Amino acid sequence: MLGLAGCAETALVNHAAKSLGRGDTQVAGPARGGVYKVGNPYQINGVWYYPKEDPNYDETGIGSWYGEQFHAKVTANGEIFDMNEVTAAHPTLPMPSLVRVTNLENGRSIVVRVNDRGPYVNGRIIDLSRRSAQLLGFERQGTARVRVQYIGPAPLAGGETMVASRSVGGDERPAAAPRATVSAEALPPPPGVKGRSADVTAPAQSQPSPMQILAAQNPKSDAAEAPSVNLAAAPAIDLANQKVEVGPARGGQIYVQVGAFTVHENAHKLAARMSVIGPVGVSSTFVNQQEYFRVRLGPYDQVAAADQALQQVISSGHTNARIIVD
Repeated sequence: MLGLAGCAETALVNHAAKSLGRGDTQVAGPARGGVYKVGNPYQINGVWYYPKEDPNYDETGIGSWYGEQFHAKVTANGEIFDMNEVTAAHPTLPMPSLVRVTNLENGRSIVVRVNDRGPYVNGRIIDLSRRSAQLLGFERQGTARVRVQYIGPAPLAGGETMVASRSVGGDERPAAAPRATVSAEALPPPPGVKGRSADVTAPAQSQPSPMQILAAQNPKSDAAEAPSVNLAAAPAIDLANQKVEVGPARGGQIYVQVGAFTVHENAHKLAARMSVIGPVGVSSTFVNQQEYFRVRLGPYDQVAAADQALQQVISSGHTNARIIVD
């Protein structure tokens, strides 16, 4: 999925999944405004997603983009998708909301407006409009290693879309994301449900989501050193005319993270089972002074190789697995 053919394949899978998640309606005439929406838990292709307001959302992974197949069609919050606007789809964040997306491969960074749901392709954390992908410099390759940081709610369509800017680079070193406690033991999903959260407890009000647990980063990670949001220190900018900020390219290694455990023995048992798929290791990280042991396959140099390993992991029953960039 590194070239245009791969991008087309991703778009086709996303198109089918999006059609399941909402009406595939095309609306003629000027774009109409949508509504603010968080939404209830929903299921796509047997996988459950849990939308919520998450002010601490800050994750790294693989980003993709979508365009012509959805141009001028209704988004998940009732707006009209325009592939030439700076927007994005996310599976769980509120709509509309603002996030900063940084392409870790080239250091390019922009603020985008989330007004749609998706992507529903395994291993992807955000689906950007074509224009957003162009600005971030990965339209031709189809995917990129990205960091996604939640900024806050966005005005509804037709309102003034102004957000705070921030500088890139310098000596600013934010804390690694996510910044929250992690649930301690595993619980199965509801009977008959195949869910991403099968190996972790349902998050309490002050706890992170299963995705946050799986994406817990080492504070020394290069990916965790991307610039943080500083709303008070910079002037407002217009999304449509914003300047693309360019910082150092950090890249980051690609892993398939299968699970995170508080018990070292449990992590090593899972690692032994995963060794038939590929190189696997157990690494330690601390979140809120609690040590967790992460089971990871990799690292992988190419997204396609990580995709293949992720599919094998999911097929083996570990549907909570994620591709992460560290």
